[in-house]
Amino acid sequence: MRLNLLFITLLLTVHIQAQTQQTTPNINFAKTSHRVNLSLWKNIATQPTDTTSATAFNLGIYSSMNRLDGLSVNILSSVVGRNMNGMQIAGLSNMNGGSMTGLQIAGICNVNGNNLTGVSVAGLVSLTGNEARGLLASSIANIAGENSAGLVIGGLMNICGENAAGVHLGGITNIAGGNFRGVALAGLLGVAGGSVNGVQISGLGNITAEDLHGIQVSALLNVTGKEMTGLQLSPVNMAIRAKGLQIGLVNYYKENLDGFQLGLVNANPNTRIQPMIFGGTATKFNAGVRFKNNLYYTILGAGTHYLDLNDKFSASFFYRAGIELPLYKQLFISGDLGYQHIETFRNKDYGYPARLYALQARVNLEYRFNKRIGVFLTGGYGGSRYYNKGVTYDKGIIVEGGVVLLSFK
Repeated sequence: MRLNLLFITLLLTVHIQAQTQQTTPNINFAKTSHRVNLSLWKNIATQPTDTTSATAFNLGIYSSMNRLDGLSVNILSSVVGRNMNGMQIAGLSNMNGGSMTGLQIAGICNVNGNNLTGVSVAGLVSLTGNEARGLLASSIANIAGENSAGLVIGGLMNICGENAAGVHLGGITNIAGGNFRGVALAGLLGVAGGSVNGVQISGLGNITAEDLHGIQVSALLNVTGKEMTGLQLSPVNMAIRAKGLQIGLVNYYKENLDGFQLGLVNANPNTRIQPMIFGGTATKFNAGVRFKNNLYYTILGAGTHYLDLNDKFSASFFYRAGIELPLYKQLFISGDLGYQHIETFRNKDYGYPARLYALQARVNLEYRFNKRIGVFLTGGYGGSRYYNKGVTYDKGIIVEGGVVLLSFK
């Protein structure tokens, strides 16, 4: 109660002094424009809101000022019509029509119509109409209309309308409408409408509309709309032009500048997609696709009846990687190593393992009749093992033979 009476008394005293000064004809207010403002509400304050005055110190519940050059502390909100230079602290929101230089802290949001230079910490959202430089932190989003640079931490997202630079940490996504320079870490998605010079790391995927000069890492997908120079690391990597390294399950680029791919399936302008049909002793009937890149190739496929033909249905899925060399005219020799996953389905009820895996090595001879079709004969060795214990189920020599279609691209 005493504090309330003291605050009201101080407010009335300063207000009476201000009225006294206004009735004094010899005072030059241009020389005393920085004042102290005590405010209960927007229009209940010791300093009127006009187009010339500036506030050096503000204390209140809800305050409205022309310009702030100093400290403002409010229980609810602070509104500054022009620029703010100094420190703004409010329980709910801070809003500036011009630029902010200094420190802003608000329970819900900070809004700046023009530029931000310094530190902005908001419980929910920090919004800047033009450039933001410094530290921005909020639990939902940091939004800059044009450029942003510095450390930006958003609980859900960071959005910059044009270019962005620095370190951006987003719980869900980082979005830059133009170029990005620095490090962008997002829980799900990183997007740049221009080029990226630096690092993009996201839980789900990264998308760069133009060039990438740096590193993209994600748990699912990396896409570069133009030239990739550096490293793409994810299950699926895509670029128009590659001048770097792609590591993933599926790698693709349309034009090779000086790129290298390391993955299960590598696709580029030199890749030939060649269907294969064959039979053998490992699995009786098989179909696969060979992805051929000059000397190197990989094969993905599936087969049926790993067990004997008179048993119930069993199947396998296999992957192989190898090298092919010309032997004589239309005769080629190749060698590969393979991994095979085996499912026995209902055969497990008859004493067979539910699933197995096999490691295999093969040497292949292939004869090509023309550019459309060829035949091959394979000899190799492999063994299948249990997943849940280090015991071999069976092992032996592998013999296979079949047809490959060569004209697909």
